[in-house]
Amino acid sequence: MNNKFLGYLSIPLTLAGHNMQAQQADETCSSEKTIGKKMNIVFILSDDHRYDYMGFVEKIPWLQTPSMDRMAHEGAWMKNAFVTTSLSSPSRASILTGMYSHSHKVVDNTAPLPKGLTFFPEYLQKTGYKTAFFGKWHMGNDSGDPQPGFDHWEAFKGQGEYYNPRLNTNGKWIQYADSVYVTDLLTQHAIDFIDQQTKNHQPFMVYLSHKGVHDNFQPAKRHKGCYRDKPLVYPASFNTPKYGITTPPTINSLTGKAASGKDFYGENMMPNWVKNQRESWHGVDYSYHGRPWETQVRNYCETLRSVDESIGAVLDYLVEKGLDKNTIVIYMGDNGFAWGEHGLIDKRQFYEESVRVPMLVWAPGLFPGGEVIEKMVQNVDIAPTLMHCAGLEKAPQMVGESFVPLLLGKNIPWRDKIFYEYYWEYEFPQTPTMHGVRTDRYKYIRYHGIWDTNEFYDLKNDPDEMHNLIADPACQDTIKSLNHELYNWLESTDGMSIPLKRTEWPHGDHRNTGNY
Repeated sequence: MNNKFLGYLSIPLTLAGHNMQAQQADETCSSEKTIGKKMNIVFILSDDHRYDYMGFVEKIPWLQTPSMDRMAHEGAWMKNAFVTTSLSSPSRASILTGMYSHSHKVVDNTAPLPKGLTFFPEYLQKTGYKTAFFGKWHMGNDSGDPQPGFDHWEAFKGQGEYYNPRLNTNGKWIQYADSVYVTDLLTQHAIDFIDQQTKNHQPFMVYLSHKGVHDNFQPAKRHKGCYRDKPLVYPASFNTPKYGITTPPTINSLTGKAASGKDFYGENMMPNWVKNQRESWHGVDYSYHGRPWETQVRNYCETLRSVDESIGAVLDYLVEKGLDKNTIVIYMGDNGFAWGEHGLIDKRQFYEESVRVPMLVWAPGLFPGGEVIEKMVQNVDIAPTLMHCAGLEKAPQMVGESFVPLLLGKNIPWRDKIFYEYYWEYEFPQTPTMHGVRTDRYKYIRYHGIWDTNEFYDLKNDPDEMHNLIADPACQDTIKSLNHELYNWLESTDGMSIPLKRTEWPHGDHRNTGNY
């Protein structure tokens, strides 16, 4: 393996400061000029990285992510970034198409790609970009074969391997050996591609899609055991829901109403499917068929370190070659991940740790660093944003919006709510079909096809989502309004039909062509 990667890792990470007032006029002019021409694009995607597992967030005191910290300090942290479906394949399809799951129809991890979808790199190719994909596709047609929109292709089949991966390189399979670590390999190859395009004076778009930090977590050898003895941070909702029945609220004999009932509305109203999932392989009581979840959390964090180093290597290379002034780098996770919240692990739910993702933007030539964007952005905004950076209008079928104006500090009309959807999977039946809506203050979750309770949370007063207020009389008007908003969204986006597909278990054909 080329040793340049380790060389880039050794470059000191400096958190450059900015005198924003002194530079404001020049940077504004520079930004307008930069966005008017083709910017180089690097999009880095990780798998199952939750939004608050970054060093600068200080959720986990001992977690080290210096390159993510650097992106936040030198660029922008999209503090409220969400996916529309918290599952790898639907989210990845939304990133590439700018469409909701019920529109692009990639509703789970085995659904095939329907005909007629166009990925945003295809639009970039038509304007002269050289495009490349490196890593984990995992979205329909996941055989490892090249997919539309990419001039250069290096990918593995399905989940791939952390060590000694087998990659399809432009149609030819190459088996790596000698303990080659996949994160390092993909990063070096991405840098090599950028280097070649720079020599050819070609604008480029690199989609670097890491396997990390997906289970079965395997850190690079240099990081193995580095967090072995670190104390775990247990979430506030680790024991919510609890089993058993709490004392009902006191009833006022004159009014017939509950005199107090916060705990009653909260604990007793948690869905039964959540209680049941706690004891499944997606719960802390039997995580991953009995592997202690405590060990898995530490392995997860150790595996994350190589992803962080990958980011740093890319940034260092861009700066070294003078490409930083006309390149935008976006880092994000494909979905969040629960590590004990509500007694759960994994994703799929509409709880905060599942639906929120890390999203960092670095573009020194476009905007000054140290920004924190509070507006709610989603994975469907990635395609319009990157097309904007290429000097293109978003495609008509894209429902997201470019957040470049937010990076430039412009006050523009923006969404005040996000919507969510997840469709029950035959292979993972623990989580039901659900739709939801979230504002800055409230969250409403509606379940479909099960006899259970819906959920409503006041995120301002209950950020850990421990008190379900779905039956609180004082909340009924708000719940009703959000329910209307949810159905208005589904009706206006042709989402009133649940996408169905052929399913048989077991089967190994992700295209379902052999199932009858």
